[in-house]
Amino acid sequence: MRFTKLLGFKLFLIIAGVMLSGTFIFSAVTVNWHTRQYMKTATQNVARVSDVIQRSMHYSMLLNRREDIEHIIRTVGNEPGIEAVRIYNKKGEMTFSSNQDDIGKAVSFADNACSACHATGATPVTPGSSDLTRIFHSTERHRIIGKITPIKNEPSCATAACHAHPELQTVLGVLDVTMPLHEFDESLGELERSQYTNAFVLAATVTAFAGMFIWLMVNKPVRKLMLGTEQVRAGNLEYRINLNTNDEIGSLAQSFNSMTENLLRAHRELKQWTFTLEQRVREKTEELRRAHVNMIQVEKMVSLGTLAATVAHELNNPLEGILTYAKVLKRKVAETPVSPELKIELEGELTIIADETARCGNIVKNLLLFSRQKVGEFREADIAAVLSRSVNLIDHLMKINNIRCETRFTTSERTLIADPDQLEQAFLAITINAVEAMPGDGVLRIEVGTANKDDAFVIEISDTGVGIREEDIPHIFEPFYTTKQDGKGTGLGLAVAYGIMERHNGSIKVRSNINRGTTFTITLPRRQAEQDTPSILTSTITV
Repeated sequence: MRFTKLLGFKLFLIIAGVMLSGTFIFSAVTVNWHTRQYMKTATQNVARVSDVIQRSMHYSMLLNRREDIEHIIRTVGNEPGIEAVRIYNKKGEMTFSSNQDDIGKAVSFADNACSACHATGATPVTPGSSDLTRIFHSTERHRIIGKITPIKNEPSCATAACHAHPELQTVLGVLDVTMPLHEFDESLGELERSQYTNAFVLAATVTAFAGMFIWLMVNKPVRKLMLGTEQVRAGNLEYRINLNTNDEIGSLAQSFNSMTENLLRAHRELKQWTFTLEQRVREKTEELRRAHVNMIQVEKMVSLGTLAATVAHELNNPLEGILTYAKVLKRKVAETPVSPELKIELEGELTIIADETARCGNIVKNLLLFSRQKVGEFREADIAAVLSRSVNLIDHLMKINNIRCETRFTTSERTLIADPDQLEQAFLAITINAVEAMPGDGVLRIEVGTANKDDAFVIEISDTGVGIREEDIPHIFEPFYTTKQDGKGTGLGLAVAYGIMERHNGSIKVRSNINRGTTFTITLPRRQAEQDTPSILTSTITV
Protein backbone atom coordinates (compact mmCIF):
# COMPACT_ATOMS: atom_id res chain seq x y z
CA MET A 1 0.00 0.00 0.00
CA ARG A 2 1.27 3.48 -0.84
CA PHE A 3 2.59 5.46 2.11
CA THR A 4 0.31 8.41 1.37
CA LYS A 5 -2.77 6.16 1.69
CA LEU A 6 -1.95 4.96 5.20
CA LEU A 7 -4.29 5.93 7.99
CA GLY A 8 -1.33 6.93 10.17
CA PHE A 9 0.00 9.28 7.48
CA LYS A 10 -3.39 10.97 7.16
CA LEU A 11 -3.61 11.38 10.91
CA PHE A 12 -0.06 12.80 10.92
CA LEU A 13 -0.95 15.37 8.25
CA ILE A 14 -4.07 16.43 10.14
CA ILE A 15 -2.20 16.79 13.45
CA ALA A 16 0.67 18.65 11.76
CA GLY A 17 -1.75 21.03 10.02
CA VAL A 18 -3.72 21.69 13.18
CA MET A 19 -0.57 22.23 15.26
CA LEU A 20 1.08 24.59 12.74
CA SER A 21 -2.10 26.57 12.18
CA GLY A 22 -2.92 26.71 15.89
CA THR A 23 0.56 27.75 17.04
CA PHE A 24 0.99 30.40 14.34
CA ILE A 25 -2.48 31.83 14.96
CA PHE A 26 -1.69 31.92 18.69
CA SER A 27 1.66 33.57 17.96
CA ALA A 28 0.04 36.18 15.72
CA VAL A 29 -2.53 36.98 18.40
CA THR A 30 0.24 37.20 21.03
CA VAL A 31 2.41 39.50 18.90
CA ASN A 32 -0.57 41.71 18.09
CA TRP A 33 -1.46 41.95 21.80
CA HIS A 34 2.14 42.86 22.75
CA THR A 35 2.25 45.44 19.92
CA ARG A 36 -0.88 47.10 21.28
CA GLN A 37 0.58 47.04 24.78
CA TYR A 38 3.88 48.57 23.54
CA MET A 39 2.07 51.31 21.65
CA LYS A 40 -0.11 52.01 24.66
CA THR A 41 3.03 52.30 26.78
CA ALA A 42 4.71 54.58 24.21
CA THR A 43 1.62 56.79 24.04
CA GLN A 44 1.48 57.01 27.83
CA ASN A 45 5.23 57.84 27.97
CA VAL A 46 5.04 60.66 25.43
CA ALA A 47 1.94 62.03 27.19
CA ARG A 48 3.72 61.98 30.54
CA VAL A 49 6.83 63.70 29.10
CA SER A 50 4.65 66.35 27.44
CA ASP A 51 2.78 66.93 30.69
CA VAL A 52 6.03 67.18 32.68
CA ILE A 53 7.45 69.72 30.23
CA GLN A 54 4.25 71.78 30.26
CA ARG A 55 4.17 71.85 34.04
CA SER A 56 7.86 72.71 34.21
CA MET A 57 7.37 75.71 31.88
CA HIS A 58 4.14 76.94 33.40
CA TYR A 59 5.66 79.25 35.96
CA SER A 60 8.29 80.59 33.57
CA MET A 61 5.60 81.32 30.98
CA LEU A 62 3.58 83.32 33.50
CA LEU A 63 6.67 85.42 34.24
CA ASN A 64 7.66 85.51 30.53
CA ARG A 65 11.12 84.07 31.26
CA ARG A 66 12.10 82.94 27.78
CA GLU A 67 15.60 81.93 28.86
CA ASP A 68 14.14 79.47 31.38
CA ILE A 69 11.76 78.08 28.81
CA GLU A 70 14.56 77.64 26.25
CA HIS A 71 16.76 76.00 28.85
CA ILE A 72 14.01 73.54 29.83
CA ILE A 73 13.25 72.69 26.21
CA ARG A 74 16.92 72.15 25.28
CA THR A 75 17.62 70.15 28.42
CA VAL A 76 14.66 67.85 28.01
CA GLY A 77 15.02 67.63 24.22
CA ASN A 78 18.60 66.37 24.48
CA GLU A 79 17.66 63.53 26.84
CA PRO A 80 17.92 59.97 25.46
CA GLY A 81 14.62 58.75 24.06
CA ILE A 82 13.46 62.30 23.12
CA GLU A 83 13.43 63.19 19.42
CA ALA A 84 12.51 66.87 19.71
CA VAL A 85 10.56 69.43 21.80
CA ARG A 86 8.94 72.39 20.03
CA ILE A 87 6.49 75.17 20.76
CA TYR A 88 4.35 76.58 17.94
CA ASN A 89 2.47 79.86 18.12
CA LYS A 90 -0.96 80.49 16.61
CA LYS A 91 0.57 81.13 13.20
CA GLY A 92 2.38 77.83 13.10
CA GLU A 93 5.83 79.31 13.72
CA MET A 94 8.34 77.54 15.96
CA THR A 95 9.08 79.95 18.77
CA PHE A 96 11.00 77.43 20.85
CA SER A 97 12.77 74.19 19.85
CA SER A 98 15.36 71.82 21.20
CA ASN A 99 17.00 72.18 17.77
CA GLN A 100 18.13 75.81 17.29
CA ASP A 101 17.90 75.49 13.51
CA ASP A 102 14.16 75.01 13.67
CA ILE A 103 13.39 78.28 15.52
CA GLY A 104 11.45 80.66 13.30
CA LYS A 105 10.35 78.01 10.82
CA ALA A 106 6.68 77.76 10.05
CA VAL A 107 4.67 74.61 9.40
CA SER A 108 1.60 74.16 7.27
CA PHE A 109 -1.72 73.62 9.02
CA ALA A 110 -2.18 70.65 6.68
CA ASP A 111 0.83 68.95 8.27
CA ASN A 112 0.17 65.82 10.35
CA ALA A 113 0.93 67.73 13.52
CA CYS A 114 -1.82 70.31 12.84
CA SER A 115 -4.46 68.45 10.85
CA ALA A 116 -6.26 67.20 13.95
CA CYS A 117 -7.36 70.74 14.89
CA HIS A 118 -6.99 72.82 11.70
CA ALA A 119 -8.40 70.48 9.08
CA THR A 120 -11.50 71.73 7.27
CA GLY A 121 -14.62 70.81 9.28
CA ALA A 122 -12.56 69.35 12.14
CA THR A 123 -14.25 69.33 15.53
CA PRO A 124 -12.38 70.69 18.54
CA VAL A 125 -10.46 68.06 20.44
CA THR A 126 -9.89 67.74 24.16
CA PRO A 127 -6.38 67.86 25.60
CA GLY A 128 -6.48 64.14 26.43
CA SER A 129 -7.84 63.08 23.03
CA SER A 130 -5.94 60.37 21.14
CA ASP A 131 -6.23 62.56 18.03
CA LEU A 132 -3.43 64.74 19.48
CA THR A 133 -1.08 61.76 19.28
CA ARG A 134 0.43 60.86 15.90
CA ILE A 135 2.96 58.35 14.51
CA PHE A 136 5.06 59.15 11.46
CA HIS A 137 8.39 58.25 9.90
CA SER A 138 11.53 60.34 10.18
CA THR A 139 14.02 61.01 7.40
CA GLU A 140 16.03 58.04 8.68
CA ARG A 141 12.90 55.90 8.08
CA HIS A 142 12.34 55.01 11.72
CA ARG A 143 9.01 55.62 13.35
CA ILE A 144 8.36 58.55 15.66
CA ILE A 145 5.47 59.20 18.00
CA GLY A 146 4.43 62.79 18.72
CA LYS A 147 2.13 64.42 21.22
CA ILE A 148 0.51 67.81 20.63
CA THR A 149 -0.48 69.64 23.84
CA PRO A 150 -2.39 72.95 23.48
CA ILE A 151 -1.10 75.86 25.59
CA LYS A 152 -4.26 77.61 26.76
CA ASN A 153 -4.70 81.26 27.65
CA GLU A 154 -5.35 81.05 31.37
CA PRO A 155 -6.92 84.02 33.21
CA SER A 156 -3.72 84.62 35.11
CA CYS A 157 -1.92 84.84 31.82
CA ALA A 158 -4.45 87.05 30.00
CA THR A 159 -4.53 89.68 32.80
CA ALA A 160 -0.77 89.83 33.38
CA ALA A 161 1.02 93.11 32.59
CA CYS A 162 3.65 91.33 30.50
CA HIS A 163 1.20 89.86 28.01
CA ALA A 164 -0.87 91.40 25.41
CA HIS A 165 -3.07 88.40 24.57
CA PRO A 166 -6.71 89.21 24.55
CA GLU A 167 -8.96 87.26 26.90
CA LEU A 168 -10.97 85.81 24.00
CA GLN A 169 -7.91 84.00 22.63
CA THR A 170 -8.24 80.52 24.17
CA VAL A 171 -5.09 78.87 22.79
CA LEU A 172 -1.76 80.68 22.72
CA GLY A 173 0.17 77.88 21.03
CA VAL A 174 0.97 74.18 21.18
CA LEU A 175 3.70 72.06 22.72
CA ASP A 176 4.92 69.34 20.36
CA VAL A 177 6.95 66.50 21.93
CA THR A 178 8.26 63.68 19.71
CA MET A 179 9.95 60.44 20.74
CA PRO A 180 11.63 57.82 18.52
CA LEU A 181 10.12 54.33 18.38
CA HIS A 182 13.08 52.44 16.94
CA GLU A 183 13.77 50.77 20.32
CA PHE A 184 10.13 49.73 20.59
CA ASP A 185 10.24 48.49 17.01
CA GLU A 186 13.41 46.53 17.65
CA SER A 187 11.86 44.95 20.77
CA LEU A 188 8.70 44.12 18.85
CA GLY A 189 10.71 42.63 16.02
CA GLU A 190 12.71 40.48 18.45
CA LEU A 191 9.48 39.41 20.19
CA GLU A 192 7.89 38.52 16.84
CA ARG A 193 10.89 36.50 15.72
CA SER A 194 11.15 34.72 19.07
CA GLN A 195 7.43 34.02 19.21
CA TYR A 196 7.21 32.58 15.70
CA THR A 197 10.44 30.60 16.17
CA ASN A 198 9.16 29.08 19.41
CA ALA A 199 5.81 28.35 17.76
CA PHE A 200 7.51 26.55 14.89
CA VAL A 201 9.74 24.55 17.27
CA LEU A 202 6.74 23.65 19.45
CA ALA A 203 4.65 22.63 16.45
CA ALA A 204 7.52 20.58 15.00
CA THR A 205 8.19 18.87 18.36
CA VAL A 206 4.54 18.03 19.03
CA THR A 207 4.08 16.86 15.44
CA ALA A 208 7.16 14.64 15.69
CA PHE A 209 5.96 13.05 18.92
CA ALA A 210 2.49 12.67 17.42
CA GLY A 211 4.01 10.98 14.39
CA MET A 212 5.96 8.56 16.60
CA PHE A 213 2.84 7.86 18.66
CA ILE A 214 0.73 7.26 15.56
CA TRP A 215 3.41 4.96 14.12
CA LEU A 216 3.69 2.90 17.30
CA MET A 217 0.08 2.94 18.53
CA VAL A 218 -1.88 3.09 15.28
CA ASN A 219 0.12 2.23 12.18
CA LYS A 220 1.88 -0.90 13.50
CA PRO A 221 -1.25 -2.42 15.13
CA VAL A 222 -3.29 -1.66 12.02
CA ARG A 223 -0.65 -3.36 9.87
CA LYS A 224 -0.84 -6.41 12.14
CA LEU A 225 -4.63 -6.43 11.77
CA MET A 226 -4.29 -6.16 8.00
CA LEU A 227 -1.78 -9.01 7.96
CA GLY A 228 -4.17 -11.08 10.08
CA THR A 229 -7.09 -10.49 7.72
CA GLU A 230 -4.90 -11.40 4.74
CA GLN A 231 -3.87 -14.63 6.49
CA VAL A 232 -7.51 -15.51 7.21
CA ARG A 233 -8.47 -14.69 3.64
CA ALA A 234 -5.71 -17.03 2.50
CA GLY A 235 -7.23 -19.81 4.66
CA ASN A 236 -4.85 -19.72 7.64
CA LEU A 237 -7.42 -19.86 10.43
CA GLU A 238 -4.77 -20.68 13.05
CA TYR A 239 -3.14 -17.23 12.71
CA ARG A 240 -3.36 -15.06 15.84
CA ILE A 241 -2.64 -11.35 16.29
CA ASN A 242 -0.30 -10.60 19.18
CA LEU A 243 -1.32 -7.20 20.58
CA ASN A 244 -1.00 -6.73 24.34
CA THR A 245 -2.78 -3.39 24.63
CA ASN A 246 -5.88 -2.35 26.54
CA ASP A 247 -7.18 0.17 24.01
CA GLU A 248 -9.75 -0.19 21.24
CA ILE A 249 -7.25 -1.71 18.81
CA GLY A 250 -6.26 -4.31 21.42
CA SER A 251 -9.95 -5.13 21.93
CA LEU A 252 -10.34 -5.39 18.15
CA ALA A 253 -7.38 -7.79 18.02
CA GLN A 254 -8.92 -9.94 20.76
CA SER A 255 -12.21 -9.98 18.87
CA PHE A 256 -10.33 -10.95 15.71
CA ASN A 257 -8.58 -13.82 17.53
CA SER A 258 -11.91 -14.96 19.00
CA MET A 259 -13.50 -14.80 15.54
CA THR A 260 -10.73 -16.89 13.98
CA GLU A 261 -11.03 -19.43 16.82
CA ASN A 262 -14.77 -19.71 16.16
CA LEU A 263 -14.15 -19.99 12.42
CA LEU A 264 -11.52 -22.66 13.00
CA ARG A 265 -13.85 -24.57 15.31
CA ALA A 266 -16.69 -24.29 12.78
CA HIS A 267 -14.34 -25.37 9.98
CA ARG A 268 -13.24 -28.43 11.94
CA GLU A 269 -16.83 -29.27 12.79
CA LEU A 270 -17.75 -29.01 9.11
CA LYS A 271 -14.89 -31.31 8.19
CA GLN A 272 -15.95 -33.72 10.92
CA TRP A 273 -19.53 -33.55 9.66
CA THR A 274 -18.26 -34.29 6.17
CA PHE A 275 -16.28 -37.29 7.38
CA THR A 276 -19.16 -38.66 9.51
CA LEU A 277 -22.08 -37.70 7.29
CA GLU A 278 -22.66 -41.25 6.15
CA GLN A 279 -22.61 -42.51 9.72
CA ARG A 280 -25.07 -39.81 10.76
CA VAL A 281 -27.31 -40.71 7.85
CA ARG A 282 -27.27 -44.33 8.98
CA GLU A 283 -28.06 -43.27 12.55
CA LYS A 284 -30.95 -41.08 11.43
CA THR A 285 -32.20 -43.89 9.22
CA GLU A 286 -32.09 -46.25 12.18
CA GLU A 287 -33.97 -43.70 14.31
CA LEU A 288 -36.63 -43.42 11.62
CA ARG A 289 -36.84 -47.20 11.44
CA ARG A 290 -37.31 -47.44 15.21
CA ALA A 291 -39.93 -44.67 15.08
CA HIS A 292 -41.70 -46.59 12.32
CA VAL A 293 -41.54 -49.79 14.33
CA ASN A 294 -42.87 -47.92 17.34
CA MET A 295 -45.80 -46.57 15.30
CA ILE A 296 -46.53 -50.07 14.08
CA GLN A 297 -46.37 -51.25 17.70
CA VAL A 298 -48.80 -48.53 18.78
CA GLU A 299 -51.20 -49.43 15.99
CA LYS A 300 -50.87 -53.10 16.92
CA MET A 301 -51.60 -52.27 20.56
CA VAL A 302 -54.66 -50.28 19.48
CA SER A 303 -55.92 -53.25 17.49
CA LEU A 304 -55.16 -55.64 20.31
CA GLY A 305 -56.87 -53.35 22.80
CA THR A 306 -59.99 -53.16 20.64
CA LEU A 307 -59.95 -56.94 20.15
CA ALA A 308 -59.36 -57.54 23.86
CA ALA A 309 -62.28 -55.30 24.82
CA THR A 310 -64.57 -57.05 22.32
CA VAL A 311 -63.53 -60.55 23.40
CA ALA A 312 -63.78 -59.64 27.08
CA HIS A 313 -67.31 -58.30 26.69
CA GLU A 314 -68.37 -61.32 24.60
CA LEU A 315 -66.88 -63.86 27.06
CA ASN A 316 -67.87 -62.18 30.28
CA ASN A 317 -71.59 -63.06 30.16
CA PRO A 318 -71.16 -66.80 29.18
CA LEU A 319 -68.49 -67.24 31.84
CA GLU A 320 -70.72 -65.60 34.41
CA GLY A 321 -73.50 -68.04 33.42
CA ILE A 322 -71.22 -71.09 33.62
CA LEU A 323 -69.96 -70.02 37.04
CA THR A 324 -73.54 -69.47 38.28
CA TYR A 325 -74.82 -72.83 37.03
CA ALA A 326 -71.73 -74.59 38.45
CA LYS A 327 -72.55 -73.20 41.88
CA VAL A 328 -76.24 -74.12 41.48
CA LEU A 329 -75.37 -77.71 40.48
CA LYS A 330 -72.94 -77.96 43.37
CA ARG A 331 -75.73 -76.94 45.77
CA LYS A 332 -78.16 -79.43 44.18
CA VAL A 333 -75.61 -82.24 44.42
CA ALA A 334 -75.22 -81.40 48.08
CA GLU A 335 -78.99 -81.74 48.55
CA THR A 336 -79.45 -84.85 46.37
CA PRO A 337 -79.39 -88.24 48.17
CA VAL A 338 -76.56 -90.06 46.43
CA SER A 339 -73.67 -92.11 47.66
CA PRO A 340 -70.92 -90.26 49.44
CA GLU A 341 -68.36 -91.37 46.88
CA LEU A 342 -70.41 -90.02 43.95
CA LYS A 343 -71.20 -86.84 45.86
CA ILE A 344 -67.50 -86.17 46.52
CA GLU A 345 -66.66 -86.87 42.88
CA LEU A 346 -69.42 -84.59 41.56
CA GLU A 347 -68.58 -81.76 43.99
CA GLY A 348 -64.90 -82.01 43.03
CA GLU A 349 -65.67 -81.83 39.34
CA LEU A 350 -68.08 -78.90 39.87
CA THR A 351 -65.41 -77.13 41.99
CA ILE A 352 -62.92 -77.55 39.15
CA ILE A 353 -65.49 -76.07 36.72
CA ALA A 354 -66.14 -73.11 39.08
CA ASP A 355 -62.43 -72.46 39.69
CA GLU A 356 -61.53 -72.63 36.03
CA THR A 357 -64.47 -70.38 35.17
CA ALA A 358 -63.30 -67.89 37.84
CA ARG A 359 -59.79 -68.06 36.37
CA CYS A 360 -61.24 -67.27 32.93
CA GLY A 361 -63.09 -64.38 34.56
CA ASN A 362 -59.81 -63.01 35.90
CA ILE A 363 -58.32 -63.28 32.41
CA VAL A 364 -61.32 -61.35 31.06
CA LYS A 365 -60.82 -58.73 33.79
CA ASN A 366 -57.18 -58.41 32.84
CA LEU A 367 -58.17 -58.04 29.21
CA LEU A 368 -60.49 -55.19 30.21
CA LEU A 369 -57.64 -53.55 32.13
CA PHE A 370 -55.37 -53.88 29.10
CA SER A 371 -58.00 -52.32 26.85
CA ARG A 372 -58.30 -49.50 29.40
CA GLN A 373 -61.95 -50.05 30.22
CA LYS A 374 -63.10 -48.25 33.35
CA VAL A 375 -62.64 -50.65 36.22
CA GLY A 376 -62.41 -49.07 39.68
CA GLU A 377 -62.41 -45.35 40.50
CA PHE A 378 -59.87 -42.51 40.87
CA ARG A 379 -59.21 -40.96 44.25
CA GLU A 380 -56.38 -39.39 46.22
CA ALA A 381 -53.68 -41.98 46.89
CA ASP A 382 -50.24 -42.18 48.49
CA ILE A 383 -47.68 -43.41 45.97
CA ALA A 384 -45.36 -44.53 48.76
CA ALA A 385 -48.10 -46.65 50.34
CA VAL A 386 -49.01 -48.22 46.97
CA LEU A 387 -45.37 -49.16 46.30
CA SER A 388 -44.96 -50.44 49.86
CA ARG A 389 -47.96 -52.79 49.54
CA SER A 390 -46.68 -54.07 46.19
CA VAL A 391 -43.25 -54.84 47.68
CA ASN A 392 -44.79 -56.49 50.75
CA LEU A 393 -46.80 -58.86 48.54
CA ILE A 394 -43.59 -60.21 46.98
CA ASP A 395 -41.51 -60.12 50.15
CA HIS A 396 -41.60 -63.89 50.54
CA LEU A 397 -40.65 -64.35 46.90
CA MET A 398 -37.64 -62.03 47.33
CA LYS A 399 -36.49 -63.90 50.44
CA ILE A 400 -36.69 -67.23 48.62
CA ASN A 401 -34.52 -65.88 45.77
CA ASN A 402 -32.14 -63.98 48.09
CA ILE A 403 -33.01 -60.60 46.54
CA ARG A 404 -32.39 -57.29 48.29
CA CYS A 405 -34.85 -54.41 47.74
CA GLU A 406 -33.68 -50.77 47.79
CA THR A 407 -36.28 -47.98 47.78
CA ARG A 408 -35.33 -44.31 47.44
CA PHE A 409 -37.49 -41.17 47.31
CA THR A 410 -35.93 -37.98 45.89
CA THR A 411 -39.05 -35.89 46.44
CA SER A 412 -41.17 -34.96 49.43
CA GLU A 413 -44.36 -35.20 47.37
CA ARG A 414 -46.43 -38.35 47.98
CA THR A 415 -50.04 -37.87 46.85
CA LEU A 416 -51.64 -38.22 43.42
CA ILE A 417 -55.10 -38.78 41.93
CA ALA A 418 -55.28 -42.41 40.75
CA ASP A 419 -56.84 -45.83 41.21
CA PRO A 420 -54.50 -47.25 43.89
CA ASP A 421 -55.70 -50.85 43.42
CA GLN A 422 -54.87 -50.80 39.72
CA LEU A 423 -51.51 -49.08 40.35
CA GLU A 424 -50.70 -51.76 42.91
CA GLN A 425 -51.56 -54.44 40.35
CA ALA A 426 -49.32 -52.77 37.72
CA PHE A 427 -46.36 -52.34 40.12
CA LEU A 428 -46.86 -55.93 41.30
CA ALA A 429 -46.71 -57.26 37.73
CA ILE A 430 -43.48 -55.33 37.01
CA THR A 431 -41.76 -56.26 40.30
CA ILE A 432 -42.72 -59.95 39.95
CA ASN A 433 -41.13 -59.98 36.47
CA ALA A 434 -38.03 -58.30 37.95
CA VAL A 435 -37.75 -60.90 40.74
CA GLU A 436 -38.24 -63.78 38.31
CA ALA A 437 -35.46 -62.30 36.11
CA MET A 438 -32.98 -62.65 39.03
CA PRO A 439 -32.83 -66.37 39.93
CA GLY A 440 -30.45 -66.94 42.82
CA ASP A 441 -29.76 -63.36 43.99
CA GLY A 442 -29.83 -59.72 42.90
CA VAL A 443 -30.95 -56.19 43.76
CA LEU A 444 -34.37 -54.68 43.09
CA ARG A 445 -34.17 -50.87 43.06
CA ILE A 446 -37.19 -48.55 43.20
CA GLU A 447 -36.60 -44.80 42.90
CA VAL A 448 -39.35 -42.15 42.98
CA GLY A 449 -38.86 -38.56 41.83
CA THR A 450 -40.78 -35.75 40.14
CA ALA A 451 -40.65 -34.10 36.75
CA ASN A 452 -42.32 -31.30 34.81
CA LYS A 453 -42.19 -28.90 37.78
CA ASP A 454 -43.51 -31.58 40.18
CA ASP A 455 -46.64 -32.21 38.05
CA ALA A 456 -45.75 -35.88 37.52
CA PHE A 457 -44.06 -38.73 39.40
CA VAL A 458 -41.17 -40.54 37.72
CA ILE A 459 -40.80 -44.11 39.07
CA GLU A 460 -37.83 -46.26 38.06
CA ILE A 461 -37.99 -50.01 38.80
CA SER A 462 -34.74 -51.74 37.90
CA ASP A 463 -33.23 -55.16 38.44
CA THR A 464 -29.85 -56.82 37.95
CA GLY A 465 -31.29 -59.83 36.14
CA VAL A 466 -30.84 -61.53 32.80
CA GLY A 467 -32.34 -58.69 30.75
CA ILE A 468 -34.65 -58.74 27.74
CA ARG A 469 -33.55 -59.50 24.22
CA GLU A 470 -33.80 -56.58 21.84
CA GLU A 471 -36.15 -58.46 19.49
CA ASP A 472 -38.55 -59.21 22.38
CA ILE A 473 -38.84 -55.65 23.68
CA PRO A 474 -41.39 -54.44 21.05
CA HIS A 475 -43.75 -57.32 22.03
CA ILE A 476 -43.54 -57.43 25.83
CA PHE A 477 -46.74 -55.38 26.29
CA GLU A 478 -48.80 -57.54 23.93
CA PRO A 479 -51.41 -59.81 25.60
CA PHE A 480 -50.40 -63.48 25.94
CA TYR A 481 -46.81 -62.72 24.79
CA THR A 482 -44.34 -64.28 27.22
CA THR A 483 -40.69 -65.29 27.21
CA LYS A 484 -41.05 -67.57 30.24
CA GLN A 485 -40.47 -71.26 29.64
CA ASP A 486 -42.63 -74.26 30.57
CA GLY A 487 -45.84 -72.25 30.54
CA LYS A 488 -45.06 -70.33 33.74
CA GLY A 489 -46.60 -67.10 32.51
CA THR A 490 -49.83 -66.08 30.78
CA GLY A 491 -48.34 -63.02 29.09
CA LEU A 492 -50.90 -60.67 30.63
CA GLY A 493 -48.87 -59.08 33.48
CA LEU A 494 -47.08 -56.36 31.50
CA ALA A 495 -50.07 -55.98 29.17
CA VAL A 496 -52.24 -55.21 32.19
CA ALA A 497 -49.60 -52.78 33.54
CA TYR A 498 -49.55 -51.08 30.15
CA GLY A 499 -53.34 -50.71 30.13
CA ILE A 500 -53.36 -49.34 33.70
CA MET A 501 -50.71 -46.72 32.88
CA GLU A 502 -52.66 -45.80 29.76
CA ARG A 503 -55.80 -45.26 31.81
CA HIS A 504 -53.80 -42.97 34.14
CA ASN A 505 -52.47 -40.94 31.16
CA GLY A 506 -49.00 -42.20 32.00
CA SER A 507 -46.22 -43.82 30.01
CA ILE A 508 -43.74 -46.69 30.30
CA LYS A 509 -40.18 -46.64 28.99
CA VAL A 510 -38.04 -49.76 28.88
CA ARG A 511 -34.30 -50.14 28.54
CA SER A 512 -32.48 -53.41 28.98
CA ASN A 513 -29.11 -55.06 28.49
CA ILE A 514 -28.58 -58.80 28.38
CA ASN A 515 -27.14 -60.11 31.68
CA ARG A 516 -26.97 -56.53 33.03
CA GLY A 517 -30.58 -55.91 34.02
CA THR A 518 -33.72 -54.09 32.96
CA THR A 519 -35.17 -50.72 33.96
CA PHE A 520 -38.83 -49.71 33.67
CA THR A 521 -39.37 -45.93 33.82
CA ILE A 522 -42.97 -45.00 34.63
CA THR A 523 -44.30 -41.46 34.40
CA LEU A 524 -47.58 -40.77 36.27
CA PRO A 525 -49.32 -37.37 36.33
CA ARG A 526 -50.24 -36.26 39.84
CA ARG A 527 -53.54 -34.77 38.62
CA GLN A 528 -56.02 -36.17 36.10
CA ALA A 529 -58.04 -34.17 33.63
CA GLU A 530 -61.76 -33.92 34.29
CA GLN A 531 -62.66 -35.26 30.84
CA ASP A 532 -62.78 -38.93 30.03
CA THR A 533 -59.57 -40.90 29.91
CA PRO A 534 -57.90 -40.40 26.50
CA SER A 535 -57.74 -43.16 23.96
CA ILE A 536 -54.99 -45.72 23.80
CA LEU A 537 -53.25 -43.86 20.98
CA THR A 538 -52.30 -40.95 23.30
CA SER A 539 -49.82 -42.96 25.36
CA THR A 540 -46.35 -44.13 24.43
CA ILE A 541 -44.26 -47.23 24.86
CA THR A 542 -40.59 -46.27 24.50
CA VAL A 543 -38.14 -49.06 23.80
